[in-house]
Amino acid sequence: MSSVTAEADFKVANPHALATILEASETRSIIASSDIFDINGMKLWARDQPVSRDLQRKLMDRALKQPLETCLMAEDGVSNATLQAALQQLINGQGPLTPLLQPHAEALVRCAGTVRLHSVVQLLLSAVETARPAAFQHAIDAMAVAGALIRARNTDDRLVTLAMTAGLLHDVGEMYISPAYGEADALSTLDVDSYRQLVVHPHIGQLLLTQLTDYPKDIARAVAEHHERLDGSGYPHRLTGDKMSTLGKLLAATEEALAALRLPGATLHHASVALRVVPGEFDELLAGPLSSAARHAPPMKPRRALPALLSELDRLNVTLQETMIHVDGVLPAEPSAGLQRAADLTLYLLHKLRAGWNESGLWSPGAIGDEVAAEAEAVQDALRARLRLIERVARLTAGPNLSDEDEDRLNALCQGLVEEPSP
Repeated sequence: MSSVTAEADFKVANPHALATILEASETRSIIASSDIFDINGMKLWARDQPVSRDLQRKLMDRALKQPLETCLMAEDGVSNATLQAALQQLINGQGPLTPLLQPHAEALVRCAGTVRLHSVVQLLLSAVETARPAAFQHAIDAMAVAGALIRARNTDDRLVTLAMTAGLLHDVGEMYISPAYGEADALSTLDVDSYRQLVVHPHIGQLLLTQLTDYPKDIARAVAEHHERLDGSGYPHRLTGDKMSTLGKLLAATEEALAALRLPGATLHHASVALRVVPGEFDELLAGPLSSAARHAPPMKPRRALPALLSELDRLNVTLQETMIHVDGVLPAEPSAGLQRAADLTLYLLHKLRAGWNESGLWSPGAIGDEVAAEAEAVQDALRARLRLIERVARLTAGPNLSDEDEDRLNALCQGLVEEPSP
């Protein structure tokens, strides 16, 4: 069975989505909502028949008359009551998001009750809740954060519900790629070839919502943009600020905030730092509510002893200085177009990181003491994550068809970007 591509019409069942649905069907009631036919009119599955593993065999490499997702339904699937209960549990759980969500709790729970669950989305969310619970929780977290960031600035329930719907659906495309390429640990565990699999999921999500549902185009566009960044360092299309939608900017900030909270012991302070550490990377108006909420969060505590942290900060300073010099040094007199694109983008993003570093004041001797060690560590972690991202974006920008010589130069160009600090 083929994977979804940019030209996909969902007429062939995606193997990863189907596997998730089948796993969920072992404990949930998932049935055919209509007869399932192949493109030649052969009936493969009858309406009201429960989904089972036999369906996978019958669908093998067959083009379907109608997309599979439109022919199935979860009878006991995710509902608005499910969303409200999950959101209430998140608010009451005293986790890192509580200071952001608590002031808006009543409105967020109310709006979760009005999020529209299209039958295709309800099926996919139900399958993910059962088979990929961590991914479902991430969707709930994003729904909550997106809603809270908007509610802090605008009390219109319609806008809050729109934001929450986009947050809930932002990763729907991940169901169509291998779970091995999930984004949670992408920066730290995936090689570049695997990373290329991950970066298509925003586009897949947009295709799915556009082709199989009737959600507003603004939501589908925002889903496509949720990994873009205002400075062009995101993916899959490296959009810049004026090319991103308002809702897309919201999802991008939401995604980065949640990524920062994956670190052990992270609080809203870490999410706030992540949104502010590189100037012009995220919408400042969205960083504001997070920063305000962080004042009510427990104080940050450093994971490293101060001498080790100071050593790592010094190494980061050297890396930011030397890498910019190094990039220019590895380019030949007449670089290929791909190599030049990678070098130009790398230098541009490194200058942005350097600006963030300079604004932090961490380069100044004696600037770091015990009282600010935790914030310095958060800045260091955020900038290190950006360096790893630059390395992958540079390789993606260069393209896969480099000559051996250019491949060596690209490897040299990226040298030092992914160097890890000492334990």
